[in-house]
Amino acid sequence: MTDLPLERHEIKGFDGLPIAVHVVGRGRDLMLIHGYFSNAWTNWIRYGHAAKLVEAGFRLILPDLRGHGESAKPHDPAAYPPDALTDDNLAVVEQMGLTDYDLGGYSLGARTTVRMLARGATPRRVILSGMGLRGLIQTLDNGGYYRNVLTNLGTFERGTSEWMTEAFLKTTKGDPVALLNILNTFVDTPREVIAGFQQPTAVICGVDDDSNGNARELADILPDSRYVEVPGSHMNAVTRKELGQAMVDFLTA
Repeated sequence: MTDLPLERHEIKGFDGLPIAVHVVGRGRDLMLIHGYFSNAWTNWIRYGHAAKLVEAGFRLILPDLRGHGESAKPHDPAAYPPDALTDDNLAVVEQMGLTDYDLGGYSLGARTTVRMLARGATPRRVILSGMGLRGLIQTLDNGGYYRNVLTNLGTFERGTSEWMTEAFLKTTKGDPVALLNILNTFVDTPREVIAGFQQPTAVICGVDDDSNGNARELADILPDSRYVEVPGSHMNAVTRKELGQAMVDFLTA
């Protein structure tokens, strides 16, 4: 179901640039942050996750990250300082008036969620999907891979990982220059900081997904966590209905 009645809001990012926020449903507030190269529609709506969560009684707040979707995509590197995505999403929480809410994300969205927690965000429950411990404490481990893709578009052999990543970029109509700058925003979160998070947390990961390190290792260092495997790899676990169901099961338990 992709024809949900979305409301489009626009908030001011940390530096005043427009950040698009899509809102749907009624009930408890749940803010979900999409992954790198993606957008709110592709990550959460296209494959039915949003519809399942709305049906379960949630009001979804779905921002498009800076450099993605319908949000600002400046080409000036100065618009992408460290923790820029964190600052923008803390601004979403404040400007949307979120107080009693849940928070989660996929891949880069999970990393941004962790940075928000490290910076003082206080959701009731947390979802970290498509993310392992390495991807949080060594955020640029995959930076070289994405830099290679973004600076050599059109050169990859069909069927390779790089070719598939470029194909995904085309489906989301991503801006290569803006996305390259996004790499400059990544900030590591120390292991001991992550181990101090007290919120109940679901770590949900594809059974064949090790792109961001070991997700079970991440779950093991969190004081109050649930580890859930769903079918798929990093690129396709997000397309599976099991991801949305695992989120519902955790949030309504």
